[in-house]
Amino acid sequence: MLSRIAESLFWIGRYVERADDTARILDVHTQRLVEDPWIDERRACANLLALMGSPVPDDEADTERVLATLAFDRTSPSSIVGALSSARENARGAREVLSAEIWESLNVTHNALPQQRTMARRYGPHSLFRFVRERSAMVFGLADSTMSRDESWLFLILGRSLERVDMTARIISTRVLAGDAAPSWTLVLRSTGAYEPYLRTYRGVVDSSRAAEFLLLDRLFPRSVFAALEQAEACLAELERSPVRDAARIGVAGEAHRIVGRARTMLEFMATPELLGQLPARLEELQRTCSLASAAVTNRFFTEQAPQVWVPEGVA
Repeated sequence: MLSRIAESLFWIGRYVERADDTARILDVHTQRLVEDPWIDERRACANLLALMGSPVPDDEADTERVLATLAFDRTSPSSIVGALSSARENARGAREVLSAEIWESLNVTHNALPQQRTMARRYGPHSLFRFVRERSAMVFGLADSTMSRDESWLFLILGRSLERVDMTARIISTRVLAGDAAPSWTLVLRSTGAYEPYLRTYRGVVDSSRAAEFLLLDRLFPRSVFAALEQAEACLAELERSPVRDAARIGVAGEAHRIVGRARTMLEFMATPELLGQLPARLEELQRTCSLASAAVTNRFFTEQAPQVWVPEGVA
């Protein structure tokens, strides 16, 4: 496969997943501001912007700034509208390997964004968030049902998996690092679509340790960090499969596989109390893992160029 097409597929997966997860985070954030009259809005907004890689001073942070930066900014691939527009642009360069249904879904989504922005500004943003979640689910559903399980599908799912690790770590960070302005674990679970699966798994009230454990380590919930790392590792193993038998007998073939496997092994074999006791550092390490893995994928499979980054340079 041409490296240009492979890179487009990888970033389609990342951008669509980014839009989906950002919509989930913002939906919970705005709902929480409405339901809790005692919350410090400026502090909560500043914390969210910092965790999403767009820090501003507390006195400049409010809901309007959050939505402008993370939802409506057409020039930023870190916003919902920017990510979906970038996904559609990448799809234009990979139409020969995408099914017609996937292209049409991305194109319709892109063309509907101006109307969705207008409605969001007039009636509130929740309709936009619902639209983004539904369209993202449609794109990946069509990928599962209309794409052969060849390199095209592997690059798409690899991009989705790495972005999912990063975004799930950020969602957990909104609870762990935000102090008094932090959302409840129930809201964190809802923002990842994990609330009902969590209740069916533990059959009880939401407990902080169990909620963090579920989002990090559950093998069966597809949005958990462990499940996403495992999926990324499986994609890399297939993409790096060597035709030379002896070459596959020692270690792994690529740096990206090594980075992802090391992160997955850390989660799998570290004792849960130890993991939860070091949670802020581990979440930061997971975000760094995604950045390093993305750079390694770019160097290994795509044309030589600087990798696209999620966090602006100089921001931890």
